[in-house]
Amino acid sequence: MYRRIIGVLSAAVIAVGGFAPAASAAPGPRAACPDPGPGLLHCFTAYTPVRALADGPVGWGADDLASAYRLPAEPGPDTLVGISIAYDAPNLEADLAAYRAQYGLPPCTTANGCFRKVNQQGLPAPLPAANFGWGMESTLDVSMVSAACPSCRIVVVESNTPGFADLAETADTAVRLGASVVSNSYGARESGAPLAFASHYQHPGVTVVASSGDAGFTAANYPAVLPTTVAVGGTSLARDQSSPRGWTESAWQYGGSGCSAYIAKPSWQKDTHCGKRTVADIASAAEDIAIHYTDAGGWLPASGTSASAPYIAGLIGRSGHAGTAQPPTLYAHAAQFADITAGTNDWAGAGKKCGNDYLCVAAPGYDAPTGLGVPIGLTGF
Repeated sequence: MYRRIIGVLSAAVIAVGGFAPAASAAPGPRAACPDPGPGLLHCFTAYTPVRALADGPVGWGADDLASAYRLPAEPGPDTLVGISIAYDAPNLEADLAAYRAQYGLPPCTTANGCFRKVNQQGLPAPLPAANFGWGMESTLDVSMVSAACPSCRIVVVESNTPGFADLAETADTAVRLGASVVSNSYGARESGAPLAFASHYQHPGVTVVASSGDAGFTAANYPAVLPTTVAVGGTSLARDQSSPRGWTESAWQYGGSGCSAYIAKPSWQKDTHCGKRTVADIASAAEDIAIHYTDAGGWLPASGTSASAPYIAGLIGRSGHAGTAQPPTLYAHAAQFADITAGTNDWAGAGKKCGNDYLCVAAPGYDAPTGLGVPIGLTGF
């Protein structure tokens, strides 16, 4: 469904690690998760309360995304996609059911074997404590996987805390339970502490996907910065009837990008102004995404690279190449992605913080905010 609130998130204010609440009393964007401080990972979701306005979806829905990215009619295989997340979302299955019913997607339930929710050890109980912000992130995650791959099964692995060790265990557990794609829609500024857990995001035969962050051009985010992950940036999506595609995209102003201070330059990255690993690799829509979240009153628009990463994870699952769709493969198939050449994520400096360089400004060819570009169909995977 086309957005009924246009650009409502564009006036957002960024804080370190994500959006800050709007100062106005009018409904405005706010961070789902407050900054957790050092030693913890941050969820990348912002939302706009529209309870009084929304009697149905507000934002881009599954049908819009399918049109924008030219998804095939065939639903694809029943790939198991893992969601690594902190805390519990008690209404997750019900909210997923509302989303899928709204867009005509087949049911994905515990009863039919499509949906599973476990703790970080992989057990159905006890589940962690509930958390409003991380619960919204979980809801966004499963909705985006569903929009990208209606035939995929989903396992949500919930950690007790957003600590590095706990979330590393959720990623491992998702793989142990059979996931061939694992989405991680959280992050932290890269440093020696989180990088000690890098091995948990590298599994043979598994594609690991991570959000690039929501603080614009800044230090690279972990785990997206790891060379074993597909780092996903964000775009702003708009209809454009004058283009053959019918849609246009620009770099989302808050989507993360950065040049690593720690990770060596992978052989498959050829950009020249960053001597180490550059984030991101590819991108997809991150702004004004419709979700149904009971704890916030129902339908509302959410934003963040927390939408982009699970959407790309779902597309990889749908492609039938889960596990083989690794960063080097994507770069080898660069021509299969639609290049994004407009927009900047240097929201504070209007491009000046990085000298209007490709590290913060979308440009022809590879650029850090949108990577190789956005998928058009599944051939890039």
